[in-house]
Amino acid sequence: MSSVLFDTPGPKAIVRYRWIGVATVLVVAGILAFVVFRFIETGQFTASKWKLFTFPRVWEQILQATGATLSAFAVAAVCSVVLGLVLAIGRLSDHKVISVPFTIFIEFFRAVPVLILMMLMYYGLPPLGFTFVTPFVAVAIALTLYNGAVFSEIFRAGIESLPKGQGEAAYAIGLRKSAVLRLILFPQAIRAMLPVIIAQLVVALKDTALGFLITYQELLYLAKQFGSQALYGSPIIPSIIVMGSIYIVLCLILSGVAKIVEVRTRRSPRTPKEQAVTEDTTTKILGIQAGNQSSGASI
Repeated sequence: MSSVLFDTPGPKAIVRYRWIGVATVLVVAGILAFVVFRFIETGQFTASKWKLFTFPRVWEQILQATGATLSAFAVAAVCSVVLGLVLAIGRLSDHKVISVPFTIFIEFFRAVPVLILMMLMYYGLPPLGFTFVTPFVAVAIALTLYNGAVFSEIFRAGIESLPKGQGEAAYAIGLRKSAVLRLILFPQAIRAMLPVIIAQLVVALKDTALGFLITYQELLYLAKQFGSQALYGSPIIPSIIVMGSIYIVLCLILSGVAKIVEVRTRRSPRTPKEQAVTEDTTTKILGIQAGNQSSGASI
């Protein structure tokens, strides 16, 4: 028995893969042990290095920075998904006057790094008269433009992966392309591409850390501030460990929510509205086929 990607390994291959797995685990454990040893040797786990995190005011600032990170992520996530849907619709247009500009827009913002977008927004727009561009606005807009372009390609790939017969059947009963995309193709594409969508949202959450370079007061910006406190031994490593742990927890929560959504969508593959639309479409298609058969028989 073989899988799609490779043949099922035999007994010798299974033993070899197990030894490779054990060796990999040992190498990774050795690297982690060496890092921890160096931290201990350089005094990164001493009480003086961690004393800063015993003050309630410090944790209040950490909570505020976490809120700033989540605020930028929430705005960027919602806006980028909406922008991705709009861009995908524009790129899938049959009219080149519409599809070509959308394609250029998508490819441009996919190619520009997020950090450059943030710096252009924050340092480039205010001299032009856009004084409303704060660090938060710059981070949110940059993440929205980049991730919106990526989401548009995700949605387009999801739509193009669907069987062509579904769209052709919908066109056969007289539905317009907008209705076909909205009622039939997009719901299925979003469900099929949900793991990729969540993975891109995790990337967007981590990219909020780039905001510290434009003075956005999120977790990494706060870690830099704490790490420069000479009174407490410049605890840069403890600050990075604390802030990095918070990022890991946030990403795990987001991945957990994605897993719950994925499981629920598998248990009920179609919502009542989608069920009604599908049944109505099937009924109309069967009616058309029956009419064609009866007209052919009469001829």
